[in-house]
Amino acid sequence: MTGKTVRLTVAQALVRFMIAQKTVVDGETLPIFAGCWAIFGHGNVAGIGEALHGVKDEFPTYRAHNEQGMAHAAIAFAKASFRRRFMACTTSIGPGALNLVTAAGVAHVNRLPVLFLPGDVFANRLPDPVLQQVEDFGDGTVSASDCFRPVSRYFDRIQRPEQLIPALQRTMQVLTDPVDCGPVTLSLCQDVQAEAYDFPVSLFAEKVWTVRRPRPDEDELAHAVSLIKAAKRPMLIAGGGVLYSEATNELLQFAETHGLPVAVTQAGKSAVDERHDLSLGAVGVTGTSAANALAVDADLVLAVGTRLQDFTTGSWALFREEELTVVGLNVTPYDAVKHGGVPLVGDAKVGLKLLSQALGDWRAEGQAERAKNERATWFEAAGKALAATNAELPSDAQVIGAVARARGTEDTVVVCAAGGLPGELEKLWAPTKPGGYHMEYGFSCMGYEIAGGLGTKMARPDKDVIVMVGDGSYMMLNSELATSVMLGHKITVVLLDNRGYGCINRLQMECGGANFNNLLEDCRYEVFPEIDFVAHAKAMGAMAEKVSSVADLEAALVRTKANERSTVILIDTHPLITTEAGGHWWDVAVPEVSTRAEIAPARAKYEKNRAFQRALN
Repeated sequence: MTGKTVRLTVAQALVRFMIAQKTVVDGETLPIFAGCWAIFGHGNVAGIGEALHGVKDEFPTYRAHNEQGMAHAAIAFAKASFRRRFMACTTSIGPGALNLVTAAGVAHVNRLPVLFLPGDVFANRLPDPVLQQVEDFGDGTVSASDCFRPVSRYFDRIQRPEQLIPALQRTMQVLTDPVDCGPVTLSLCQDVQAEAYDFPVSLFAEKVWTVRRPRPDEDELAHAVSLIKAAKRPMLIAGGGVLYSEATNELLQFAETHGLPVAVTQAGKSAVDERHDLSLGAVGVTGTSAANALAVDADLVLAVGTRLQDFTTGSWALFREEELTVVGLNVTPYDAVKHGGVPLVGDAKVGLKLLSQALGDWRAEGQAERAKNERATWFEAAGKALAATNAELPSDAQVIGAVARARGTEDTVVVCAAGGLPGELEKLWAPTKPGGYHMEYGFSCMGYEIAGGLGTKMARPDKDVIVMVGDGSYMMLNSELATSVMLGHKITVVLLDNRGYGCINRLQMECGGANFNNLLEDCRYEVFPEIDFVAHAKAMGAMAEKVSSVADLEAALVRTKANERSTVILIDTHPLITTEAGGHWWDVAVPEVSTRAEIAPARAKYEKNRAFQRALN
């Protein structure tokens, strides 16, 4: 060290910088980076690998079995931490790097912070083309890592040591900013990782990052107040932004003060205790009858922290009131004005407080009573769907009922992602505490579930983490089950085997399509697959068993709660049964012409529903 600089390799400087970044959670100062996931290869083992080894006692490095899986774990950690803490992921160049891209899409769509550190080609180009290098015949600056550009909120390629300094500043701004939050990719040329440079000591000074809470503009606030007071049938839709802003108490106080019923999105579910009389549950395509009943004729929607995805709006065919107004309370202007929304740009926690103060003693007349009545109707239907039966092949809903009865919802986090389960869970799982429901449904990424359960457990070790996954998703990405065993982070995996992609098979049928290439029985095969999931799970070190009924599943869930290792419980389920109550149409285009007679009525039904879609900007 000389003067105010210290000579380090680029990789060493990067790691030292990450260690210096802090945050405050519940009054405790903690490292904002909870560690780094790493699968080493020739593009990062000598540079970042050596740097991580040098600090292994103060900055944990975790080894995974699949690059996409470890990135899903990192993303789930950030989601379960409400974006207050996050992790990094490093890989080699080529396939190692590209295996992260799908996960980067998950993080980007869901606005979740994660730092990707893929290896890259040599900046000096002397050994080109190196192993795993993707050559562009017309552009010498292109490498495989360019694939990260559309799925990163910030992308940079580090080709000289000094470039790291501004890149790190920009990295932290994006990872911690409520507006820009999302994945960052620093693609690290492998020769530059090992180059030394005299970095300023000030770069490694401890810095504490806190939550930025922008206040709404006064004119926007006044306009929103006037619109809400004029509404006859208003409702509130809470998205993931409520959880990330830690605004759940303010949301409940707002609803109670003003008699405003609250529906939730997939990301916003658990923002309100669903036992509350003003809670309508999920809204939209996989919504409850209670939420959708109020949405159909709502004349104003206060959309808090949501981007109003098509599943939330029923592809914009759910809301039938011609004079509907959407007030978007959102920290991101891009989301606040979607679909002709009236913007109220600001932090959800601060915004709800100020909006409530400005509304004074105003209450939504009759809406609370209506919510109570609709809730009673819905819970009667939901109870029937969740109840155990003696059916040879139970429904997904009956399995969900068994999990809820056996493990409860107070100290449980249920984790899921793609397929039919998200729809059933959004309708039927009733979380009582923030974070009790963990769903990746922005990107609907099959294979997220088990890795996501691991990341959730790492973020919330005191919770009982239940992963619900179908056989299709399990087969796509299950390797981090072995990682959970290796790291001692116990999760319980409830594996529902309907022998194929049951959800898409149902959608195929709904669109008039023939049963084709989704369920295993409808696929081309020489030998029908008979997969021994129990043996497979045991081979990865987990405890595993198969049950033959909902009653047996419930008993197994009670018995295995005390298991010290990750546990898989397998049950065969019916591929076609789904909860008929609740729900709404979803825009999936049906062919205009076909040689198959079944397509014509499906197209007619499709066109009938499209007539209800709103033409919004």
